[in-house]
Parts: sequence; C-alpha cells; structure tokens
Amino acid sequence: MVSRPLSRRALIAGAGAGLLAGCTARPGSGLRELVLATGPDGAVFQKIGGAIATLLANALPGVAVRARPSSASVENLHLLNRGEAQLALSSLDAISEHPDTSIHGISAVGRLYDSFLHLVVPAGGPIRHFGDLAGKRVSTGAGGSGTEFIVANLRRVTGVSFTPVLLNQQESAAALAQGSLDAFFTLTGIPTPAITDLERHTRIRLVPLVAQAQALARLPSGYYLPATIPATTYGAIPPCPTVVTPNLLLARDDVPDDVVETVTRTVFVEAPTIAADRPEARRINIRTGISTGPIPLHSGAARWFRAVKG
Repeated sequence: MVSRPLSRRALIAGAGAGLLAGCTARPGSGLRELVLATGPDGAVFQKIGGAIATLLANALPGVAVRARPSSASVENLHLLNRGEAQLALSSLDAISEHPDTSIHGISAVGRLYDSFLHLVVPAGGPIRHFGDLAGKRVSTGAGGSGTEFIVANLRRVTGVSFTPVLLNQQESAAALAQGSLDAFFTLTGIPTPAITDLERHTRIRLVPLVAQAQALARLPSGYYLPATIPATTYGAIPPCPTVVTPNLLLARDDVPDDVVETVTRTVFVEAPTIAADRPEARRINIRTGISTGPIPLHSGAARWFRAVKG
C-alpha cells in the first residue's frame, strides 16, 4: 500500500501549538530527552542522523539525545506529529498536499543535502530501460519511506506497472544479490552504504531515468530536479541521469528556541565533522541551509541564521 504524503498547508498552520509531548521540563532548555528520527539500515538518513545525534549529545548537556531508526521520510513525519520524535529528517517531496492527513506544528531547522533516485539492477539482467520494469518484482523502499513516496509519483506519471515489494535499502540489496528481486529503487544521498556494499560483491548497474526525471520535474510541486549520479560514486559504474529532491531537518515548533538554535549551530558548524566518513554531508552548508521551500524555518533556526549572516 502506498503511504500518503502529508499536508503542507497543515504543516505550516499549526506553528507554536502545545507543549513538547513526552519531554520532562528542566531549568534551561525545558526538556530532558530529544529524539531524532532517522532512517533504515543501510541508509544515509541513518548514518547522518546518528552523527548529528552524537554531536547534539555533547552540545546539549543534561539532555538525553537519541537517534531513532525508522522507515524514513513519511514515517518520520508521523513520529513528529505524534510527539514520538522532536527532530526528524525528511525529503521535501514527502511534505506535500493530501487532504486526509493532518500534522501540526512542524518547521525546518534547515536544508541539508539532496537525495538521488537510484534504480539498481543486476549487470547481466534484461532491464536496461525504465519500461523494462513492466511485470517485474521491484522493491519500492520500506513502507513509509521517501522512496515509496517518489516511486508512487513516478508510477503515476509514467503508467508503468510492476509488482511492488516493500523492502528497505539493506533488504533490497540482499534480495537483488540473491536473485529474488529484479530491481530496486532507493531515494538517498550519494554514495549510499547499501549500494556501495552491494557493488563490492555483485555486478550491478544503474538504469538511466532521463524521461522519468523530466516527467517528475514537470509536476506543479516543483520538488524534483533532473540530475546525474556522478562517475566513481559506485566503483566503475558510469554516471547515471536521474532526479533529485532536497532533504530537510525538521523540528516540532514546540521545541524551545534555544534548543533549536543549538541544533542549527551544531549541524551547520560541525558539518565537516559529520562529513568525515559520510561524503554526502559535505553538501551541508549555510548558504543553502535556509532554502527550505514552503516549510518555514523554526524561530530558533531563523535566529541563528540571522546572527551568522549579520
């Protein structure tokens, strides 16, 4: 079943509402626990989210900071909505219109980096073009992931029909290597660990998505842009045209301003530390950090960006 995207209008409407669910007040920051929802095994969200959580544990003494694994974007938004996380990573396209979903009081800490859509197949297999997926078994990501969300959009704009299987990145890579999948999609930063590990022992290739990227880019949301996975990203695999969408770090609006200001400073000042063994984090920078599209900056994040920019 395809997970539903979340209402952008409702996201913005609930700013400033309520107290932080599940957090105990203390002098200073007003909370004792900060949960950051990340992503599944083998995903960049989990790697970067874990690194951010480690840095925040040092930057927020007295606050228990915890990285929480998840299926990624869509599940993370629901965790924020229920107060089970106070911070979360999400692709911008997942934060979009849907009349049946209500989420309140969420804003952006900043834009981090872009996720690239990968279509991974065995190197010797018959799938060379997107249309060759017809009738095949294809992983569309974990249920509640940004991958599942973008592939649902892709199927809608192209009309190509295949048998979707809901597996996370690591599970998808293992199933492809074992021959129980014909292909898998993943929307992620580059390089992503699951594909890097797979390429070391299995001959794979990436399927170009030129026309499909153009079709997604024509959607009125404006969340998608054509791009290319560069050469050398995955060993000897050549460059591959595809589509990207930005990733945001989000916060509940009721997280205190001083805490979010510290979170923002830590993420953008410590970006080189985060990127030490996570190359995709090299794209985190102050210049693009405020480009969060329709999602407003949290007042604590806005305060930090204003101070840095003078």
